[in-house]
Amino acid sequence: MEIPKTEGIKYAGSKLRILPFIFEMVAGLDGINTVLDGFSGSTRVSQAFAQLGYSTTSNDISAWSEVFATNYLLSNKPNAYYKEIIDHLNHLERIDGWFSENYGGMPTEIKKPFQLKNTRKLDAVRDEIDRLNLPWHDKCVLLTSLIYALDKVDNTLGHYAAYLSDWSPRSYNDLELKLPRRFAFTGKNHVVRDDIFNTVSKNEFDLVYFDPPYGSNNEKMPPSRVRYAAYYHLWTTIINNDKPQLFGKANRREDSRDICCSSVFEEFRKNETGEFLAMEALRKLIKETNTRYLMLSYSSGGRATKEQLLETISNTGKLLEIKLIDHKKNVMSNMRSTSEWINSDGKHNEYLFLMEKT
Repeated sequence: MEIPKTEGIKYAGSKLRILPFIFEMVAGLDGINTVLDGFSGSTRVSQAFAQLGYSTTSNDISAWSEVFATNYLLSNKPNAYYKEIIDHLNHLERIDGWFSENYGGMPTEIKKPFQLKNTRKLDAVRDEIDRLNLPWHDKCVLLTSLIYALDKVDNTLGHYAAYLSDWSPRSYNDLELKLPRRFAFTGKNHVVRDDIFNTVSKNEFDLVYFDPPYGSNNEKMPPSRVRYAAYYHLWTTIINNDKPQLFGKANRREDSRDICCSSVFEEFRKNETGEFLAMEALRKLIKETNTRYLMLSYSSGGRATKEQLLETISNTGKLLEIKLIDHKKNVMSNMRSTSEWINSDGKHNEYLFLMEKT
C-alpha cells in the first residue's frame, strides 16, 4: 500500500515515521470503513486515513489539533480561494503587538521563540484573520498556514517550554504563509475536540487508533514537570488570539500550568494497589471503546508495562499482532508476545499492538 503524503509541525509525538507500519498492519483487516484517530495531535494519521478513503474521525483535546484536522478533513473550498487570502496576508505591513511584546527578540537578544521581525508579521496577520470574519472551516486553513509558517522560523527544538540560547539559522528567515497541502476526500469525516472517554462513549467504529501521551516510567521524574499539552501552549494562544496571562521564563499561558492541563494518561501518581493511574485509565479506555479492531501505539518508556498491556488486551479481546519500531534503524520487526520490553536500558522504542475486540 502506498502511504499518502502528510504534513505537520515539528512535534514530539509525530507519527510520520510509523505510518507505513500502521498501514502494513491495517492492510490485512476486512470491513474497515470508519476510523477513529483518538489522540490525533498533529493529525498525520488522520490525514493518511482520510486520503485513503476511510471515513475518519479526528479527536483531540487541543485547539491546534482541531484546527489542523478541520483544515484537512473538512475544508472544501478551492485552493485558489485560500491562495488569494494568503497572498493578501503575506503583504500586510508589520505591526508591534502583543506577540511581539512577549515572544519577539532582536538578533542581539537570546531565549526568544522568534525574531522580532517575524512576530511583528504575526501580529499583523493574526489580527487580520479575525478581521476577515471568515467561516470556521476557512479560518482553520489560514491558521494552519500561519502556524506552519511560524514553525519554519522558530528558535526552538520543536516545543515552547524553553528556547534556544543562540538564534537558530532558520529564525533569520522571513515569515511567509503558504497554502497547506490539502487533498480531496471521499469519506464522511468528523473533527471532535473532546475528552477521549466522551468520544468513545458516543460512537462506534470499525477501527480505532490510540496514541495516548505516555508520561514516563522513570521513578526519578519529578511530579511537577511540564505536561505534554503545555509544550505547545503558543499554538493555543495563536488560535484563540486571547492574549492570556503568562508565567515563567518561557511565557507560558497561565492555563497551561501542570495542575490545569494534565492528562490522566501521563499521570505519575499510583492508585491504592500501587498501579499507575495512567495504566488504570488506559485499561478503562480499551474496555469502553466500541470498535471491532483497536490499534495501540505505546512507548517502552511509558507508565504502562508490556505485561499490563498484554493482560488488558487478553481480557477484552484477541491479540492479533505486535510490532516493534526501531526508529534508529527505521525498521520494524516482530516481537514475541512473551518478550520483555526490548532495549530496556533506557533507549525507548515504540510498539504497535493490534487487537480484535470481543
